[in-house]
Order: sequence, then C-alpha cells, then structure tokens
Amino acid sequence: MTQPPTSTVDLIDQLTGLAPGSATYALRHQRNKVVAATQGSYDALFDPALPGLSLAERLLVALYAARLTPSTALAAHYRARLEQAGADVSQVRAAAEGQPEDIADTRLHAMLEFTRKLIEKPVEGDKAALQALPAAGLSTPAVVTLAQLIAFLSYQVRLVAGLDALKALNDNAAGAQA
Repeated sequence: MTQPPTSTVDLIDQLTGLAPGSATYALRHQRNKVVAATQGSYDALFDPALPGLSLAERLLVALYAARLTPSTALAAHYRARLEQAGADVSQVRAAAEGQPEDIADTRLHAMLEFTRKLIEKPVEGDKAALQALPAAGLSTPAVVTLAQLIAFLSYQVRLVAGLDALKALNDNAAGAQA
C-alpha cells in the first residue's frame, strides 16, 4: 500500500513570501524538523476530524487571535478559510472586528473571551477563566485543545513576524550590496 504524497505547501513560507534561494528561506530550512513540526501542528489543529471543537470554532479563535496580536497575514488567512468553510458571516465579522460580545453563542463567546485573556493579559487566564469554559459547555478535552490552539497561534504569529523582519533585513542588506 502506498502512502499519499505529503503536502509541499508550507503555510509560514507562503504567508511570509519565502522562496527557495532566498537567505531567509535557507536559514529557516536549516532546521527542517522544526519547519515540518510547525506545519504538522497547523495541520493537526485544523483537521476537520479533530473532536471537541468544530473546525469553524477553531478558525474563529484563530482569526480573533490574529486580530488581537495583530497579524494581518494570519488574520487574512483564517478569514479566507472561514469564508471557504461557509462559516456564519456575523460570527466571522465579530471575530475579525474584535467584538466577541456581538456573538450570541455562549460557547463561542466564552472561547473568544478566554483567547483574549491569554493573549492580552495571560495572568487573567486563571482558575476562574478556565472554569468559565466548562460552564459554557466545553468538555475538559475541548478546553485542553483550546489552550493548545491558543499557544500554537501565539507561536505562529511570532514566527511570521520574526521571519517578516528577518526577510526585510536580508532584502535591505542585499539591496545595499547591489
């Protein structure tokens, strides 16, 4: 039995415009294990079959996190994924505009509030914040998945910002030498 080919698309390279042959691409790919693990984490966290949280919920959390951080590229990516998935337009708008109070769904509202706390003031991600999630209908495994997702999004945003800065630095250095 043959295995299906693995995807050669790397979201981070795509969003940052890294291309083979560039100095920043070469530097990032010196640790291909990290590149593969980052893409693998993205693929796993946004796998439609992942139980506990719907794909739309995870994408809405991602959009909201990217908006709060802010990361324009990631926000655009997650918004496009939500639109492709046919997500509720009013929920997408509320997440994109940073208005979780406009979301009537108690479960999603609690998830977005927890996301905000962990991103803006992590110290507020305390016992009370965690207990609000099961009270809104999230199971313990779903709470763990949500926390993992938010941690990954924080890493993803910082990685994109760092690579964008490094790419600009390398591009400026190359331009100065020309």
